[in-house]
Amino acid sequence: METVDLSLFSLGLTFLLLVVPVLLSLIYRFALIGPLFYAVTRMSIQLILVGIFLKYLFLWNNTLVNLLWLTIMVVVAVFSAIRGSSIKISKVAIPAFASFFIANVGAILYINSVVIRLDNIFDAKYLIVLGGMLLGNSLRGNVVGITTFYKKIRSDSKKYLYVLSLGASHYEALLPYLRESVQLALKPTLASMATMGIVALPGMMTGVILGGASPEVAIKYQIMIMVAIVVSTITSVVLTILMTLRVCFNRYGVLRQDVFVDSKTSGRA
Repeated sequence: METVDLSLFSLGLTFLLLVVPVLLSLIYRFALIGPLFYAVTRMSIQLILVGIFLKYLFLWNNTLVNLLWLTIMVVVAVFSAIRGSSIKISKVAIPAFASFFIANVGAILYINSVVIRLDNIFDAKYLIVLGGMLLGNSLRGNVVGITTFYKKIRSDSKKYLYVLSLGASHYEALLPYLRESVQLALKPTLASMATMGIVALPGMMTGVILGGASPEVAIKYQIMIMVAIVVSTITSVVLTILMTLRVCFNRYGVLRQDVFVDSKTSGRA
């Protein structure tokens, strides 16, 4: 059974649903009308443009073009993750890009070559679509992980420095903060996995079913992508934190204040 197409008129009728949040915002003064319409408009424009681009990307299916587009996606994800924290992009952009690329592209290529066993592991249909799903989810985890790690150490600086003064190595002093950051970063994903199929039907599974595949096939793909999301998220969070340590701490293990956007003083090199 083919997916029922939506006419532009039918798609337009979808926006009538926005009347509900608009009325609630007016009644209770949530001040959400502006942000809501900004987000919806931006989402719509971006998706329309990406849809047009993907149409030709799938048609060309050129390995170099596919890899270039995936790299652009990684760059955008990195900047979004760092911008969500209080760290200066210029300070950690390179190590963050390396960690995102290794974690997400590595997971995608493993799935394409070992799990799905594609003849062309750089096939646009799989490389770009799976890449978008992994990057989107690992992005959320990285925002939480990076922000929690550096914010916690910054606010807990006296305790952190005291542990160092007792003779703990840099790694030993940072380990509790790393553990907490990774746990918080993975918490939403793990909670979603635990209720998946009972409380809600996940996005990929719904999309595959609407695309005409059987529920059995959709379930297999959903399990595959969720495992990949967990792996890419935890790997990227850990790698991003570990690879930014050299930049964000001086040789004595002290957190540099000049790596923060709101820093008023610079830490000594």
